[in-house]
Amino acid sequence: MRKRFKKIITSKPFIFSALAGLFVFIILCAVFMRYIFSGLPPVYEMEEYTPSLTTKVFDRNNNLIHEFSIEKRSMVPLEDIPVDLQNAVVAMEDRDFFTHPGFSVKGIIRAILHDVLTGRAKQGASTLTQQLSRGVFLTQEKKIIRKIREIILAIQIEHQFSKREILQLYLNEIYLGSGAYGVKAAAKKYFDKELSELTTGEAALIVGLIPAPGRYNPFANPALSRQRRNLVLDVMHQQNYISKEELEKAKQEPLPEKPPVAEAAPGQYFIEHIRRMLEPKYGMDVLWKAGLNIYTTVDIEQQAAAEKIMNQWLQQFDEQVAKGLGIEIDPHDTEAEAEDPNQEETEPKDPQAEYPRLQGAFMVRDVKTGAVRVLVGGRGFDESKFNRATQAKRQPGSSFKPYVWMAALQKGYTPATLVKDLPTMFYYDGRNWRTFDENADLYSLDLAKQSFIASKDFNVWVPQNYGGRNEGWITLRKALEKSKNLVAVNLIDAVGVPAVVRVARKAGITANLPRVPALALGVSVLAMDEHLAALSTFANGGIHTDNYYIERVEDANGRILEQHVPIEEAAFSPQDSYLLVNMMKGVVQRGSGAYVSRLGRSIAGKTGTTQSHRDMWFVGMTPRTAAAAWMGYDDDTSHEQGARFTGSTTARWWTAIMQEVLKDEPNEDFAVPEGISFAYVNPLTGKLAMPTERNKFLEAFIAGTEPQSF
Repeated sequence: MRKRFKKIITSKPFIFSALAGLFVFIILCAVFMRYIFSGLPPVYEMEEYTPSLTTKVFDRNNNLIHEFSIEKRSMVPLEDIPVDLQNAVVAMEDRDFFTHPGFSVKGIIRAILHDVLTGRAKQGASTLTQQLSRGVFLTQEKKIIRKIREIILAIQIEHQFSKREILQLYLNEIYLGSGAYGVKAAAKKYFDKELSELTTGEAALIVGLIPAPGRYNPFANPALSRQRRNLVLDVMHQQNYISKEELEKAKQEPLPEKPPVAEAAPGQYFIEHIRRMLEPKYGMDVLWKAGLNIYTTVDIEQQAAAEKIMNQWLQQFDEQVAKGLGIEIDPHDTEAEAEDPNQEETEPKDPQAEYPRLQGAFMVRDVKTGAVRVLVGGRGFDESKFNRATQAKRQPGSSFKPYVWMAALQKGYTPATLVKDLPTMFYYDGRNWRTFDENADLYSLDLAKQSFIASKDFNVWVPQNYGGRNEGWITLRKALEKSKNLVAVNLIDAVGVPAVVRVARKAGITANLPRVPALALGVSVLAMDEHLAALSTFANGGIHTDNYYIERVEDANGRILEQHVPIEEAAFSPQDSYLLVNMMKGVVQRGSGAYVSRLGRSIAGKTGTTQSHRDMWFVGMTPRTAAAAWMGYDDDTSHEQGARFTGSTTARWWTAIMQEVLKDEPNEDFAVPEGISFAYVNPLTGKLAMPTERNKFLEAFIAGTEPQSF
């Protein structure tokens, strides 16, 4: 028998078959290993591996004000992670971490036996290094092929990196529930603490989440969470990481009862504005996942103050409107009215819906650089994400008049020039707007108006001053201070609509401007950000700078991706700009913006009120800071029957906000450029004042244009 078997195995057919089988086996093994390795990424990529990081936004003082992130995650070095937390992870997840080559033979055998006995794949039996390789490179599917690749990758990782590097990346990569990736994000999510502030019990709770974050969530399953935390503590004690006393003390620590409630952070309109700027430029993945650092121009303290003060004032105005409409409301209770037990069940009523709700916008920028310090787009970002400072276009009303006055100065007018505050009628002859015979007396003008109105071939416009009064001939200064509509339309008629349009364009207005006489009264529609930047040009000595919101953007490694480069454009002469600003100071000192004078500063400003009180503006400027305020209704309706508001009303809460914004700014006056002279004039006649006159006024002129007679 033995001889026969020996003969068979030494025969050529058998040897050939055996060799063929061996060859096939080797080929199959090679194909299988090729398949295994083909699904493995090069482990050196781990050196450059960057998980999805949080993009951070900072204000002008480097205060962190917002984070863009898909996953709540922060990368921290191992030395900044508490030792208790490190020990807890090693104790629970991989007690042989510092000695094994990347995988545990005992763990694999134990897992195989479990799978055979239970008939299903087991998630466990993975070392920290295996878990890391799976989390970074592989999927979470439970297949033998994936497990083999996981082990091979773990061995490569152990060969390429130190144990400390592996532990650091693991603690920053692991998912811990509620959108938190990494231990720093978990500390914030569950305890609202920094890592350095965690107690032993809190560290144990976080580590206890690793196998099943949803199951052991302290907010959803406090009993299971406590049980799991105590198990982690027991294991730490058994492995001599904590003493008996530390164990008992940690077990007595209370669990967090509810997630930390994040307060409504200020500056959400500003944040959304820069998101709209950067997302198209860098793409969503980079902005939300690449860990950028965005350094902005906003002053978050001023922003918070502006939001709070504006909301308080507009709420008071809402109550005035409601009272005027006969609606009784409790300003401290905006919930539905108390139920009547005898009344059928109905939808709850919201008192806020029964009376008009004013909206507002506010913006502050640096006069010289254009850096935007405050941007308030409405009364609440959660309520409405529409930014009324940058996205809305509203009529500026009389706040447009400075452009008309600048056109007059460029035509040779002076602040003391007498201008007409007289009734004027405009008619449209089918091609152009024309003024009616200005030599006619008031009675004749009124009679002529009737004939034009009766004609279907003509459109007639008869502007009026607010309040219906006119003063005949007044100085250019007084006309601006009192915001005289008749002077504005007479001026635009005298200097020409194209001249006013040119001024607005050079100041920075890009919006469509209708070429009609009514342009002088602000019938165009402008965005607040553009209007503020344009008016700031006059306060900056005629030099225009655009608004900007971002100082620089850096990538996660500190490399600068973009940086603001200032661009200045000389739009107007310093002399004309000073004369205009000096007249606008009078608006605050004696005119429609007199409420602002209580700030005790040199402020140039202009109110604006549109027809039927639909839009109420105030724009004011110091030599360093410019700010605009608007209030009105989103539906562009007027509620004069409830309360009549004007630009002077808006100036009140503009003042309240600027009290905070300007508190650290030196009280400076606008610098007087070369070529400006001063002379005392009679404020009624515009001529030189006699030395003995009591009401004389010190007026500014471009040298050589002063009045020559008394």
